[in-house]
Amino acid sequence: MENNYSNYDLDNLDIQILSILMNDASIPYTEIAKKLIVSGGTIHVRMKKMEELGIIKGSNLIINPQKVGFDITAFLGIYLEKGSQYSDAVAQLKEIKEVVELHYCTGQYSIFAKIICRDTVHLRKVLNEDIQSVQGIQRTETIISLEESIKRQISLV
Repeated sequence: MENNYSNYDLDNLDIQILSILMNDASIPYTEIAKKLIVSGGTIHVRMKKMEELGIIKGSNLIINPQKVGFDITAFLGIYLEKGSQYSDAVAQLKEIKEVVELHYCTGQYSIFAKIICRDTVHLRKVLNEDIQSVQGIQRTETIISLEESIKRQISLV
């Protein structure tokens, strides 16, 4: 259940907890409590509250795609035939496992997507067979990333 948390003011302790976990989500609550000189229960209660408010959307294990054989990261500008086809196109694109991010955006594209593939042969297959077969997509423009130089979350401090 995701709530509107615009009325919830993060205090200094919330920000410190989030900052520690955003840097390393594997740190136990007890260790965070020791660092911040509060009880483990306090950390647990604060985390539960922020989850309920939708501030925290979960935690993920992050792998390096290249280390497991996925060497190509590409960004796709997707043009839709009609804006009204957005929801249907998104539902179909969700089924393509190589699509790892999808954004409804302003500008020349209707949708901007990030895809990760093993190699150029895999990329060509995903583009030609999977993405181009999505109903409502008029055409796409592909940008291949040569290097990811910065990847981070927002800073709360």
